[in-house]
Amino acid sequence: MNSRQRRGVVLLVVSVLCAAVALAGVVAVVRDARSQVGPKVTAYELTRDVPAYTALTGSQVRRISVPRRWLPDAAIHSPQEYQGKIAAVPLTKGSLLQSDMVAARPDLQPGQMEIAIMIDAETGVAGKITPGARVNIFATFAGRKDTDPDVSRIIVANAQVIDVGEIKAFDKSDDAQRVSEQGVPITFALGAEDAQRVAYAESFARHVRLALVAPGDTSPPPAGSRSYTLAGDAGVKP
Repeated sequence: MNSRQRRGVVLLVVSVLCAAVALAGVVAVVRDARSQVGPKVTAYELTRDVPAYTALTGSQVRRISVPRRWLPDAAIHSPQEYQGKIAAVPLTKGSLLQSDMVAARPDLQPGQMEIAIMIDAETGVAGKITPGARVNIFATFAGRKDTDPDVSRIIVANAQVIDVGEIKAFDKSDDAQRVSEQGVPITFALGAEDAQRVAYAESFARHVRLALVAPGDTSPPPAGSRSYTLAGDAGVKP
């Protein structure tokens, strides 16, 4: 073997050693990165915007793998955690689905029925009423005669909300005196008599409004304060 061949062999060996060192460096970097990221777990990401109070379906989410250390504690890890539930707040496409973003839809109790009415978006505690909330339903009726005063009544106390729909425009043919041009369909779980009161008020009352009841407050309004007229106010002289 002459000197030129020996130099070639030496260069080949050096090249192999350099490649081995480079490969070892890459492997070390990858191992270090993996050790910093940690193991991956299953999570779910929204593929589209989901309005509040609408049911969640498999077509609205996709399964992803995310390092465990980067996930919040409330992250959802299985379909069973969101199936059959509704969005508790408006959800944005690309958001990581978490348990505080969903809520169970309340069930009807024996003797109850579902009834839905449209409530003015600007006067119905819009955005604050969620499924499971309790509200007092107010209705304002015109006097039967021109000389009779208008009266505001609490027609149902502590009504249970079981669904809140999307804001939509009122029917232009509706003769009711609406404060706003848009309304929210709200579904209640009520007994037969209360359901009739709500249906009557939606048809004949000038306005129907909701008052949110404080959580845990189950005491009904005093009997003497369920109806109000301006003339009957102690501070107003007839």
